[in-house]
Amino acid sequence: MGDQINTQHPAVGIQFSVGLSALGNSAEQIRQALTTPQNPLSLVSGFIPEKQVWVGAYQHALIDSIPEFLQDVDSRNLRFALTALKSIEADVKAYVAQFDRKRLAIILGTSTSGIADNEKLLKQYFNHHTEIEIDHYKQEMGSLAKGLQMYLGWEGATYTISTACSSGAKAMAAGQRLINAGLADAVLVGGVDTLCKLTLNGFYSLESLSNDLCQPCGAQRDGINIGEAAGLFLLSKETAPVMLMSAGESMDAWHISAPHPEGKGAAEAMQKALDMADVTANDIGYLNMHGTATPQNDAMEIKAVQTVFQQYHVSVSSTKHKTGHCLGAAGAIEAVICQQVLADQSWLPLHHCGNIDPELDEANYVLNAALQQPIHYVMSNSFAFGGSNISLIFGTKLK
Repeated sequence: MGDQINTQHPAVGIQFSVGLSALGNSAEQIRQALTTPQNPLSLVSGFIPEKQVWVGAYQHALIDSIPEFLQDVDSRNLRFALTALKSIEADVKAYVAQFDRKRLAIILGTSTSGIADNEKLLKQYFNHHTEIEIDHYKQEMGSLAKGLQMYLGWEGATYTISTACSSGAKAMAAGQRLINAGLADAVLVGGVDTLCKLTLNGFYSLESLSNDLCQPCGAQRDGINIGEAAGLFLLSKETAPVMLMSAGESMDAWHISAPHPEGKGAAEAMQKALDMADVTANDIGYLNMHGTATPQNDAMEIKAVQTVFQQYHVSVSSTKHKTGHCLGAAGAIEAVICQQVLADQSWLPLHHCGNIDPELDEANYVLNAALQQPIHYVMSNSFAFGGSNISLIFGTKLK
């Protein structure tokens, strides 16, 4: 066992983690995809009538069978989560054997749950085939965390957070709070979201989907690409090579789908994260932007970064042109990326190579993937509908 973190400090250790997305399913694939010009996204049909769209689809197979006792919550979303868990399952089980099962918690984020599995049935139902039976339990938000709890046999606090695009990051913050409040010894946190017609058509109706590969902060940016991902972490008080230092949260309550134009809530979340971690803006070696490539989001986020970081030109990039916007799992897969950056100490994720909006070009975008000097802290932003904002800070040491 390693040293225990000072109980006066909020940081918790990331003992094990895994991330599955369009980037791949290994640390090497993630690094390769984010440091080269390759395009991991796919141009697909079938989600939106008579239209092809770019999506960040996971290209590897999911588990093909699940235990009988999970049948009621079975969905592609759950199988995505179980596929991710499988790669760290032995390590997780060995690690938590020291704890009471009532002290093992699960908090996950999602925005789709199992809705994709019911879409065909729902279409038939609303086309007057009302005799069709639809199992709604698999698409309830709580079924994701509950399914993993049943699978692992844990008995601690278990719930799902669904705050749209900040869900996965908020699950990590909630897990950190449980540990610091003494309510859990270890918490499985993260986010899982899968591609489905509901979200793609929803964003299409909002005129928020890009017609091409998205370009965060780009001069010609016209919207997002949707992706899917599963990111899981086991947190505990024990120190680890990379730690979740802090989480800063805020709520704009400005507009149902648009952020505050001046980025007030975003700036507040970033500053709260810095304060909680007891670090300064100058300590942050890299900032993973929310960076959706919508005109309003990118403009307000750059304003928020300038407010918080002032004259310090922190290295920034958005990775959504490589993963797609993974909605409830976005904060989780981007946390995996940040953790890997800190662990490797040799690279940063490239920003897209298109032309930057002249009004946003003062930011220090990552255009060279090679890391020039060691970094100890990175920040990751997630901003959701309604102004549900969160910034996470990860670090390799305590101050």
